[in-house]
Amino acid sequence: MAQNDTVKLIGCWSSPYALRARVALHLKSVKYEYLDEPDVLNSKSELLLKSNPIFKKVPVLIHGDVSICESLNIIQYVDEAWSSDIPILPSHPYDRANARFWALFVDDKIFAALDAVGGAKDDQGRMAAAGKLMECLATLEEAFQKSSKGLSFFGGENIGFLDIACGTILGPVSVIEAFSGVKFLRQETTPGLIQWAEKFRAHEAVKPYMPTVEEFIAFAKKKFNVE
Repeated sequence: MAQNDTVKLIGCWSSPYALRARVALHLKSVKYEYLDEPDVLNSKSELLLKSNPIFKKVPVLIHGDVSICESLNIIQYVDEAWSSDIPILPSHPYDRANARFWALFVDDKIFAALDAVGGAKDDQGRMAAAGKLMECLATLEEAFQKSSKGLSFFGGENIGFLDIACGTILGPVSVIEAFSGVKFLRQETTPGLIQWAEKFRAHEAVKPYMPTVEEFIAFAKKKFNVE
């Protein structure tokens, strides 16, 4: 696969997973055509269905005549396909494995906790789910302190694989905080994540693609028909 083959990305502006792919492509200075699926939950293009017939989800990276699906998989592909640039994944095998482990923690545990808070049927269920989310974020705070080694990002001085993976929770967390009135990222429990989140949002590879908190909230209100 040649680096100069045509590159396209099928995404959705509000998808935290599509954000991962856009940040990775920006970090590698890859020129690509972005194809937005604004109503992907209700209407999917023929290209999306053809490119990802198994899961039928965004994001999908099209590089030449091949399609790469699933956001974490796309990040790793971009890192390897455009390997002459600054690496996204750590160079040491253990550090790479550790970054993948915590990325799976985000997708399996934190997103599940976010869904549980948003989908709770009563106050008791909501409190239990909120407690689980706070517990997960406290665990991620510990991982940040160890991984960052006192620097700005999980990857150290620069944004890396785990930063991109974790950055996807910021939009959903802000929406849950707005609707519930509960702060989940707190100075007393997640001071490192709070500082990291500010720097991540402001990074040149993130800011052009990440919706604002207000845009996330407006989207959620429309999606769930909430005033």
